Amino acid sequence: MITVTEATATAGALKRLSDEGVSIWLDDLSRSRIESGNLAELVETKHVVGVTTNPSIFQAAIGSGEGYEEQLTDLAVRGVTVDEAVRMLTTADLRAAADILHPVYKATGGRDGRVSIEVDPRLAHDTAATIAEAKQLAWLVDRPNVMIKIPATKAGLPAITEVVGLGISVNVTLIFSLERYREVMDAYLAGLEKANAKGLDLAEIHSVASFFVSRVDSEIDKRLTVTGTAEALSLKGRAALANARLAYEAYEEVFAGERWTALAGARANKQRPLWASTGVKDPAYKDTLYVDDLVAPGTVNTMPEATLNATADHGEITGNTVTGGYAQARADLAALERLGISYDEVVRQLEDEGVAKFAVAWQDLLDAVTKSLNSKGVDAE
Repeated sequence: MITVTEATATAGALKRLSDEGVSIWLDDLSRSRIESGNLAELVETKHVVGVTTNPSIFQAAIGSGEGYEEQLTDLAVRGVTVDEAVRMLTTADLRAAADILHPVYKATGGRDGRVSIEVDPRLAHDTAATIAEAKQLAWLVDRPNVMIKIPATKAGLPAITEVVGLGISVNVTLIFSLERYREVMDAYLAGLEKANAKGLDLAEIHSVASFFVSRVDSEIDKRLTVTGTAEALSLKGRAALANARLAYEAYEEVFAGERWTALAGARANKQRPLWASTGVKDPAYKDTLYVDDLVAPGTVNTMPEATLNATADHGEITGNTVTGGYAQARADLAALERLGISYDEVVRQLEDEGVAKFAVAWQDLLDAVTKSLNSKGVDAE
């Protein structure tokens, strides 16, 4: 266990980040992390105030088998389907994590202390099924601090409105484009209006919008390298920050408008921007790039553990690094267009790939659980 003195020494940058109004969420969860006390320790010593999961995270955790054997045996004895088994395994982890984070949830009035679980990624293009799955997940986890993750596909937008309208808190995921982000905020506001019309307490509904960062640089940098000119190479590592900063500008605009003002009067909560995919993919870049350079009040940064530890060790938190950069951000994206790199094409590709990657991870998870159930003498359907 880390001592208080050691925690103070290593978490200075994380405290400064929190003091700047950034909520630090961990982008990882596993049974072993819960049962070992590691998650509680991160809350205590590393300023972690939330947890996000996705199909890839669960595939890695449950695929390893560590900590899941007893529950897998019970599920096999019951003869459940593989889909039911996966939902029982994942929601058990969510309940446990939600309980660990419940004191944070209470202390922050529901703003933080959140855990997120994603709808089946195979439903990303089916509005009705996404709504039904979101309702079922909220019921299965049965914790006030759960957020249901819904992908920001075209089919996901009306699902966001309906689910928020039912009073369920939502984490909108896989947002890459500024246009889609504005549509997500509109869907959230529409959901709040529905909830308000039903007489629900808007103060109980929270939402974040997960705007993906590093994948934008990965794709655009690849295209800049192919272009190969001095101008092209000078733009490497700038697109993701530019995109995220302009997303924050859009957030400021929407949540200062008349439509929001009316909802705020009914005690509604803003849908906070959440920086997702913040692990740096290119080793040439500083490993805390998407933390240090995306500091702004009212945001969430969900970090894989390696990024969390790197920030604690050598993060450089120097105040707001977002709101003063809008003009440069627009200039950077315009420069890409002049080089023939289509922003619209890139973000559309990234959304398609994001949905596909999660679907593959989900299938890998189903396959791993099927194998585990079969090894216990039961045929999983």
